[in-house]
Amino acid sequence: MRKKIIAGNWKMNKTPKEAIEFCRLMKDKAASSTVDVVFCVPFVDLYPVLEELKGSGIGVGAENMHFEDSGAYTGEVSSHMLKEMGVSYVVLGHSERRQYFGETDKMVNKKVKKALEVGITPIMCCGETLEQREAGITIEWIRMQVKWGLLGLSAEEVEKVVIAYEPIWAIGTGKTASSLQAQEVCKAIRQVVGEVYGHAVAEKVRIQYGGSVSGKNAAELFAMADIDGGLVGGASLKEEFQEIVHYQK
Repeated sequence: MRKKIIAGNWKMNKTPKEAIEFCRLMKDKAASSTVDVVFCVPFVDLYPVLEELKGSGIGVGAENMHFEDSGAYTGEVSSHMLKEMGVSYVVLGHSERRQYFGETDKMVNKKVKKALEVGITPIMCCGETLEQREAGITIEWIRMQVKWGLLGLSAEEVEKVVIAYEPIWAIGTGKTASSLQAQEVCKAIRQVVGEVYGHAVAEKVRIQYGGSVSGKNAAELFAMADIDGGLVGGASLKEEFQEIVHYQK
């Protein structure tokens, strides 16, 4: 039985002061013994959030990292920097990184490998545009992204990767893929992992859905056979996040 994982992706929101205040408000409300809960926060918020959430059972993740250990990469942060701070997760290949900062599947693959190398759990994102969905190539596109993202990993490494399916047309738009649409793609992701790494590995990989997840639709989405939680954007910045975490109530 795969344990659900619900991660909040704060994106470029909350100053360190605001982050501390929000964590103090939420750390008891969002803590859970039945699902893994993660706050993925901006780099400047990592230290105060790590300090505030100590002992809460809530994991802390970064929103990006570089694939090199060190070097002349002004403005970047390495996996070793994150690991030494105590960061446990990192979001990689989010559509906004791909769209606005030119990240490619090859770059995402390098980052996934580096995260695993230092013991940080990668949350590897994939997703299609509205044009791709309307053209009927959603499954092919997602299969390609997943294959590229996992290229060169061992079966043991793949088991540790969290894959987040985020239809780009549903991010921040208020539009949500129906539970059946989300399940169809998450099932296809599990199938392609199984084709490359075997059924046993595919059954262990956790696959999230992201894209306007809310307290109202979480239970229906997470009830789907191949959806193992959510990567939550806007709602993770509000008290509503606790409703998503406690979707079973």
